[in-house]
Amino acid sequence: MTKKIAIIGAGITGLSAAYYLQKEIQEKNLDLDWVLIESTDRLGGKIETVRRDGYIIERGPDSFLARKTAMVDLAREVGMDDKLVNNATGSAFIYLNGKLHPIPAGSIMGIPTNEETFQASELFTDAAKARAKEDLTIEKSPAGIDQSMGQFFRRRLGDEVVENLIEPLLSGVYGGDLDTMSLISTYPQFYEVEQKYGNLIDGMKKQAAENAKNTPYQGQKKGMFLNFNTGLESLVDAIEAALPAENIMKSTAVNSIAEGYELSLSNGEILHADSIILTTPHEVSVKLLGEHGIMKDEFEDVPSTSVVTISMAFPAEALKEDIDGTGFLVSRNADFSITACTWIHKKWAHSTPEGKIVLRAFLGKPGDERYTKLSDEEITRLALRDLGQIMELNGEPEFVEISRLDDSMPQYTVGHKERLAKVRQDLADKMPGVFIAGMSYDGIGLPDNVVAGREAEKLALRYLTE
Repeated sequence: MTKKIAIIGAGITGLSAAYYLQKEIQEKNLDLDWVLIESTDRLGGKIETVRRDGYIIERGPDSFLARKTAMVDLAREVGMDDKLVNNATGSAFIYLNGKLHPIPAGSIMGIPTNEETFQASELFTDAAKARAKEDLTIEKSPAGIDQSMGQFFRRRLGDEVVENLIEPLLSGVYGGDLDTMSLISTYPQFYEVEQKYGNLIDGMKKQAAENAKNTPYQGQKKGMFLNFNTGLESLVDAIEAALPAENIMKSTAVNSIAEGYELSLSNGEILHADSIILTTPHEVSVKLLGEHGIMKDEFEDVPSTSVVTISMAFPAEALKEDIDGTGFLVSRNADFSITACTWIHKKWAHSTPEGKIVLRAFLGKPGDERYTKLSDEEITRLALRDLGQIMELNGEPEFVEISRLDDSMPQYTVGHKERLAKVRQDLADKMPGVFIAGMSYDGIGLPDNVVAGREAEKLALRYLTE
């Protein structure tokens, strides 16, 4: 009898698992079947692109890291690699005390490695600059012990550098609180640099020099992020077109997983699977696996934060001063609703018609989830109010696109790695052939989730064939 793999959740993780599974079945002529089950009426999860009047606007992620090649590889597989474009490079700023301050040149992920530009920056007091230099003499952390990112960076560089530079840069990626996020699970490279070199300032500088030596740039340096000139969702469309339509179930949720891997579906069907790949958010996975005594203790209380994005289109003349850069972050010490703003028309040339500009602002902080509950009018008013204090912005937007991502950012809190290992061992012991993958576990970036989907597909295939 032909065995079946059920992939639950059709974000980029589930799509990647389905694509590479289908490929292996065809190439190796395997007697296996699969089904991709998605609770909503569309594929792609948080990836969603709006195309209107010559604009290409992302409602979810707007790019991915070029150095993580899994997305590029997948794009090449489905014939989308010729659509790839790098972001424009340019200055980035931190807003503090009523002013946009350039991020000091030489700052590597917030670590100040250029003494001259760091000392010249108005982001920090003289006392904070002196405190940061203590990093050069502070002992490194005990090996193998997880800690919060806040604890790690505050100990090494002091509160002010953390709050005015590192925190806006790093916590925004995860939408999280630096003082609860796991260093080992979110940014292990900092721990590794500290362990190898003894400090961060010299260590990051030496690490960057090593990386540059191993990956020399050819000609002009390109931006470090990639998108498609047709929008990120065009990759989702290309993957879907490459998959058999009869293997995809949309608008169908999995209500429960019974013994023998019988899936009870929201459409009333019972579907039997021999192996299961769960790519759902951990909140959903806890419900499905908790009744089997798996995952509930470890992940039920793991938080997820929410974020609102608003993209606003204006005629170019609405912005009186053309600031040379691609956007800014807001220090958490500033009393603002917005936490960041990207000048989309500068970062992504393909996104905006000639003579127009697009500003994309982010609202929402850890512990402050109110913004997803506000009306479109309230969100627009708050964003315009804050932006108007930072830039000379006149007039009303020609249109707005608002995206509310409720509980969209899983928090890798201290101990995440150990909790994840425990869940995966429990699955191997109690529900062999069931695998978890996706944003809640191994990384939030799109390439990380493509890798996770591929790895889960390989594990399921190995389980059924070996």
